[in-house]
Order: sequence, then C-alpha cells, then structure tokens
Amino acid sequence: MTRALRGFADGLVSVLLAGYLTRLGCTPLEVGAIVAGTLLGSAALTTAVGLAGQGMGRRRVLVFAALLMLATGVGFAGLSAFWPLFLVAVVGTLNPTAGDVSVFLPVEQAVLAETVHGADRTAVFAWYNVAGTLAGGLGALASGLPETVARLGGIDPLAAERGGFLFYAAVGALVAGLYRRLSPSVERAAPAGRAPLARSRGVVLRLAALFSLDSFGGGFVVQSLLVLWLYRRFQLSVATAGAIFFAAGTVGALSQFLSAKLAARIGHVRTMVYTHLPANLFLVLAGVVPSAPLAVVFLLLRASLSQMDVPARQAYVMALVPPEERMAASSVTNVPRSLAAALPPLLAGMLLDRSSFGWPLVLGGGLKALYDVILLAQFRALHAPAEP
Repeated sequence: MTRALRGFADGLVSVLLAGYLTRLGCTPLEVGAIVAGTLLGSAALTTAVGLAGQGMGRRRVLVFAALLMLATGVGFAGLSAFWPLFLVAVVGTLNPTAGDVSVFLPVEQAVLAETVHGADRTAVFAWYNVAGTLAGGLGALASGLPETVARLGGIDPLAAERGGFLFYAAVGALVAGLYRRLSPSVERAAPAGRAPLARSRGVVLRLAALFSLDSFGGGFVVQSLLVLWLYRRFQLSVATAGAIFFAAGTVGALSQFLSAKLAARIGHVRTMVYTHLPANLFLVLAGVVPSAPLAVVFLLLRASLSQMDVPARQAYVMALVPPEERMAASSVTNVPRSLAAALPPLLAGMLLDRSSFGWPLVLGGGLKALYDVILLAQFRALHAPAEP
C-alpha cells in the first residue's frame, strides 16, 4: 500500500516538475540541475540509511523518511527561487524518475525479502514493483488535472500545479501513519561489531559498480526530462505526456509478472539482460525517429520490456547475501541508481538547451545496453541459491 501511494505521488510530480519549474522561470539547465540535485541527495541519504540505519530501527527510519517527504512537498509548493528549490531537492525525497530511487527502498526490500524464500521472492518483488509502477502510471495520468482545473476554473496554472506538490506532502503524512502500524517483527538487529557487508562485500560492490553504469545511462532519460524533450521536440503538452507515461507505466507493470516465470526457467541474470537489452535499443530508436507517433510507439515498446529486470535484480541481490546484510546490500546496490544518475540530467538539460534532437535518449540507451552486455559476461555463471 505504501509503495502504491508513493508511486502515485512520484508519478504525479515527476511529470509536473519540468513544466512547473519552467513556469517559475527556470531554464532547461536549471531544471536539469534540480533533477540532478534530487538524485544526488537521495543517494547520500540512502547510503546513510543502508549502512547505519539498522541500528536505528526499520520502522523509525521509514517514518522519518515519510515525514521528510511531507516537508519536501511543502517546500516545492511554497518556494519559487532556484537556489532554495535546489536545496530542498538535495535534502528531500522528490523522485523525478518513473521508478523508486528513494530512501524507502532499502528498508522495504530488506523487510520483503524475509517474508518468503527461494523462487517466491521474485514473485513478491514483482507484486511490490507492480503496485508502485501501476500507481505511478496513474499519477502520471493525473498530472493533466491541474491544467484542466486551471482552464475550467479560471485560476492561475501555477497555483494549480502547486496543489500537486501539496498532494505529494499529504501522501507523505499518510504513509507515515501506515509505517507506524508495522509489526515489530520487521526489525532485525545486526550482530554487534560486524561490518555492514562483512560476508558479501565483494559481490555487492561488483554489482554496485555495474548498476552505476546502468543508472548513469538512465539519468539521461528520467521521466521529468522525457516530458521536457517531448515538448521541445514535438510540442506535446503535459497532459499528453502524462497519458503516454500512464500507458507506459501500465504495460511496464504488467510485464513484471512474467519476470518470476522467466527467472525460474533461464535464471535471474539472463532474465535481466534478455529483456533489458532490447528495451534499450527501442529507447535509442525513439530518440532518432522524426515523428511523434513513432517516438511514442518506441517508448511504449521500451516500457513493455524495461521493467522486467527489476524484480529479478532485486531478488537476485537479496538471495546472494545473508539476511542481516540485506538492508546494507540493498542500499549499496541501489545508491548507484541515484548517485550515478545525478550528473546526466544536468548534461541532458544542456543538450536540450541547444537542440531538440533526442541525444539524451541515444546516449542513455547506448550506455544501458553496454551495462547489459557486461552484466551477462560477468555474472551469468553466478546463480542465486534457492534459499537465503
């Protein structure tokens, strides 16, 4: 439930963000800088939580993160100058991507991994991600509501969009209440005096290095910047972009149910690569085609495959490490999904400032395809055990 609520709020503001900042007077470069700041701040906070948060208690960490989400929404709704917004972006929880790259992720993954064993773990992560992805798609679709409300109600569009960020804050308050109701059984004390990754450091760091390459490529095509590119390249409105990302989120979510079946037949690593690689080729094609319909078709084709690696990847990492190290492993392998993705939005903003061509999509797709090839070469022989 919390993943779905956060997914809806993230989907809403990720589509609103670029247009909202543009209305406030930000240039494409400043929009890219704020997006980069959100990812950089998430990386730092997620690292701290994963490596030191075990001693703080999982429920306490989740409630703190939810309250920070509330403060982030209020900050974006109430501020208008670039530097204060950039500061809130760095210290807050705003998510400009279509997926979850937040501080919530390592704690929730560690808890979920202990509810089931073996092959069932991939299926549980699929349901977890589907809840967030479907809700994120609905949130993207709802991003057209402020524009409609402003037009029909005769109010300032900027004021209507501020309401979206206040809604984001309200979701933070709601999920804080839900986290407080979690059972005490979600807690797991780490052995005293042991390093966070004492037994699994080698394999986790290797995976983190590879995931950083994937995330670096993904940083060129975060959802907020795709909205900006669709507008500059094809003059598509925020409402139209929201409908496109709703469709993309829906097909991406439903495709994840196949992940567990594929992983059981061909293994986690092959499932990740054989679905992810064609998705990245579709991304490159979306960036070079000359018309909006073709670009949308390739973006939807990409969405139909690009999320199938997510539950397989999460289950693979959780299966490779002992239970007491799962929170740290999730943090260390997910941090690159924020840290390495922090610089590309700035570069993508610079590219879009100079040209409407899909250079960010071409660069992002190429780097992510390179990650797929290296992952297959290095890890295809390392199979996850059936039990933790």
